[in-house]
Amino acid sequence: MPATTIDLDQLAHAIEARDADAQLAAYAPDAVFESVDQEHPPSRPTIIRGRDAIGELLRDVASRDMEHHVSDAIASGDRGALRVDCRYPDGTRVACVATLELRDGLIVRQRQVQTWDS
Repeated sequence: MPATTIDLDQLAHAIEARDADAQLAAYAPDAVFESVDQEHPPSRPTIIRGRDAIGELLRDVASRDMEHHVSDAIASGDRGALRVDCRYPDGTRVACVATLELRDGLIVRQRQVQTWDS
């Protein structure tokens, strides 16, 4: 029987370890990833559909030389949220807050807002 909620400890570990494949395992095949940032405002967010396309994004981010720290992760029923703070070796920081819609313990929609140092 599938889990009814996501294992956020496992997801946080995968993010912090820059393990794209372990992160991708948390997404449903039909997942949608939506992101708002300086280059993609709310009227024109980045929208990525499907686990394969999301995997490309996760592999790109995991390949970057930066540290990730997950905090404030919470899940209940079909909803979850987490915060990810990142730091590049030159000191540049990225902050991301995401909400998650869940089905059978997998992410079906992630909506996030991220910002970074200029």
